[in-house]
Amino acid sequence: MAEVNDKIVFLTGGANGIGAVVVKDFLHKGAKFVAFLDIDNKSGLKLEKELGEVYGKDKLKFIKCDVTNDEQLNEAYNNVIKDKGCIDLIINNAGIGIETSDNYKKLIDINFKALVTSTLKGLEFMRKDNGGKGGTIINISSIAALMQIAPTYFVYFATKSAILQFSNCMGLQNYYDVTGVRIITICFGCTETALLRNMSSFDSVVNQQMVPIVKQFPLQSVESASRGLVEVYEKGDSGDTWLVCNNKPPQNITPRIRKAYEILSEGIFE
Repeated sequence: MAEVNDKIVFLTGGANGIGAVVVKDFLHKGAKFVAFLDIDNKSGLKLEKELGEVYGKDKLKFIKCDVTNDEQLNEAYNNVIKDKGCIDLIINNAGIGIETSDNYKKLIDINFKALVTSTLKGLEFMRKDNGGKGGTIINISSIAALMQIAPTYFVYFATKSAILQFSNCMGLQNYYDVTGVRIITICFGCTETALLRNMSSFDSVVNQQMVPIVKQFPLQSVESASRGLVEVYEKGDSGDTWLVCNNKPPQNITPRIRKAYEILSEGIFE
C-alpha cells in the first residue's frame, strides 16, 4: 500500500474541478509538496493562496502551463525536480470536452498527446533502470472508454479510449519489472464539473441528443472523485484500471478489462 505522507506530487489540470480538490486532499493527507499546473492563471493563484494559508506556502506551488506546449511542460517538470530532487507521483488530469469543428484538434492535443508527453517525461526520470527511484503515474480516463454509444462526443470518447490502452499496456508487469514505475488508469464517471457542463460537438444532432443521454447517468461530486483517486493511489497495482463513479468507493475493474481484451484478441495468434 502506497503512502501519501511525505510524497512530492505533480498534477496537471489542477486549478479547478476534480484537480483542485485533489491538491487539497493530498495536502490534507500529508503530502510533502504538490505542484499543480493549469492554464487558468487566476484560479491557480487563488487556490495556491487559499491552500497556502492552511497548509503552508512551502507545501504547494501553482505553475501556469499550457500542457500542449512541450517547452512549458518540460520547464515545469525540470523546475520541480531541480527544487525538490524528485517527483513521487504524477497525475495527468488535464482535459477538455469541446470537440467543435474548430476545436477538436485542441481536444486531442490536451486530452491525449499532452498526457503521453507528460507520461514519457515522468517515466524518463522515475525509472529505476535509468537511475531513478521509481514512482507512480496516474492517467485519467473516463467511463467513455468503457462503452460504445451513438450519438456521443466521438472525439472525446476516442481520446479516453486511447488513454486506457496506452496506460494499461505501459503498466503491465513485464514493463513495470524493468522501470519500477507504477502506471494506473482511473475511469471517472460523470462528475459535476465545468468540463461536463461545457461539452459540445461538431454535430448539432449530437448536442441535442446527448442532453437526455447524459441525464441518465448519476452525477458524482468532485469530492467523491478526489477521494477515489487518493484511495486508488494507496491501493492500486501497476496496470490496474479503477472505476470511480456514482459517489461510490473506487472499484478495481482490471479483471474485466483484461477479459475484454482476451476476447478481442481471439484468433489473432491462430
